[in-house]
Amino acid sequence: MSRVEIRGEQHTISEVFSERYAFIIPPFQRPYAWTIEHTSELLIDLLDALGQSEEPVEDLPPYFLGSIVLIKGERPDALIVDGQQRLITLTILLAALRTLVPDEFAESITRRLYELADPLKSIPARFRVVPKERDAEFFRDHIQSEDGLERLRARIHNELPASQQNMRDNAIYLLSELDKLPEPRRVRLAQYIAQNCLLVVVSTPDLSSAYRIFSVLNNRGLDLSNSDMLKAEIIGKFDLAEQESYSVKWDNCEESLGRDAFSDLFTHIRTVFRKTCNSASILDGFRADVIETVGDPARLIDDVLLPYGAAYYVIRNTTYQHADSTIAQAVNAMLRWLNRLDNSDWVPPGLLYLSLYHESPERLLRFFTQLERLAASMMIRRQFGDKREKRYRALLQAIQRGDNLSHASSPIQLMPHEREATVAALSGDIYLMTARPRNYLLERLDASLADVGAVYYHDSLTVEHVLPRNPPADSEWRRLFTAEERARWTHRLGNLVLLSRVKNERAGNYDFATKKARYFAGKDGISPFALTMQVLRETEWTPKVIERRQRELIAHLSQLWRL
Repeated sequence: MSRVEIRGEQHTISEVFSERYAFIIPPFQRPYAWTIEHTSELLIDLLDALGQSEEPVEDLPPYFLGSIVLIKGERPDALIVDGQQRLITLTILLAALRTLVPDEFAESITRRLYELADPLKSIPARFRVVPKERDAEFFRDHIQSEDGLERLRARIHNELPASQQNMRDNAIYLLSELDKLPEPRRVRLAQYIAQNCLLVVVSTPDLSSAYRIFSVLNNRGLDLSNSDMLKAEIIGKFDLAEQESYSVKWDNCEESLGRDAFSDLFTHIRTVFRKTCNSASILDGFRADVIETVGDPARLIDDVLLPYGAAYYVIRNTTYQHADSTIAQAVNAMLRWLNRLDNSDWVPPGLLYLSLYHESPERLLRFFTQLERLAASMMIRRQFGDKREKRYRALLQAIQRGDNLSHASSPIQLMPHEREATVAALSGDIYLMTARPRNYLLERLDASLADVGAVYYHDSLTVEHVLPRNPPADSEWRRLFTAEERARWTHRLGNLVLLSRVKNERAGNYDFATKKARYFAGKDGISPFALTMQVLRETEWTPKVIERRQRELIAHLSQLWRL
């Protein structure tokens, strides 16, 4: 086996943006993702490194920008395996500086961004950095060209793909910030970037060795997601003729979901494929459980990534559509409740079932209703990691086998002892639960009592006691409730209401009549919550009233969740 030469050289930015390199971003790279936050950090760091002294720029300490990884032979043409975010951002920064420095410096910057043709060397005229095909024209016309930023200003309100929007936002931000600097400082900054900013350029002519370098560098802490790593690996397996089309499919899926959700998708897909519980990393697990199982990279994208990505979009955004709009709305209602849970372990069975039975709305409604029941019960009973994982793995296997999920022994169904445990948990001190399961339970109950598509604004929603937690010694609460009765009922479901306002500890200790009129009711004497309206209809609040209400609410939940 022949040795593959790997070169590592330190260069100034002036040397990087020179005839030595013609950078091309290959199709398998992720879209340009740096935001103003990343760009502002770079600009602040560069200005700090430049300092305020007047000594010659060449005598200032250097600033290290990290490393980039290239696939490159003897010719200048270089595919960027790692480093496109920095190279594109540096291009934008230089383009912004070009508009704000004297002409002789602007011309020098242009030579760093654009290479003139040299017929004797058979070198065509070209820009130093060529982004992915979908962004190349925008980047050329609105960033790299000498009058590009003027055209960019005219498109400031236009809708753009996320990568081009990041390019535009960063350019506008840099123009604004650089314009605040005195012209001599802008000139010094341009000189400092060209002469004193350093990159380590690691290059190899072989894709697989470049990918290994890329993996080693980024597994040690650089900011790339699992999906970025997998993209380089999977798209890199295609012939060059197919890389662009499959890269576009990949990018469209990522853009529709958003970067964070797209990265989560790989975890969920891996769970669908995983046959046993193991502790391998997401990357290693995805390779072993999914890539090796599917084999062909085209099938992996066309038959796995895209269908599951579409299903995940529907689940996250509750956008299931069907000709039977009534059932479709009911499916989306169940998805909204599932998305309110305090965990996402239910997502892989949901992905699998939705992808299999997308055209069967009645079947989907039945499944997601049963899934919400199971998931809510496990949350209320505080069934954590391993127990949830084991149950959902059994459910995935049942779906894959095509089992009858309505059978009493199906893993989606609650066993008799689980129903009893759920009722016992509902009968306990609900208020002392952690906030997510407590609020979920009360909102779910309230929506069912209201029997309409209730919408809850969670940031302003609070849970309040009718019988206060610590009533004053001289209050009527001490007369109506013994210490034992207060201990028994204070935190129970029957004593709780929902409010859409900030808690008021003083108001919480009002007597019942005052509390109803001044705290629980709105200006029109009603509440937007069914639970709270029930309390407003009571004329008194005693242990017997709470006990009756407790029985009624538990009975309602038992019917809702078939307990």
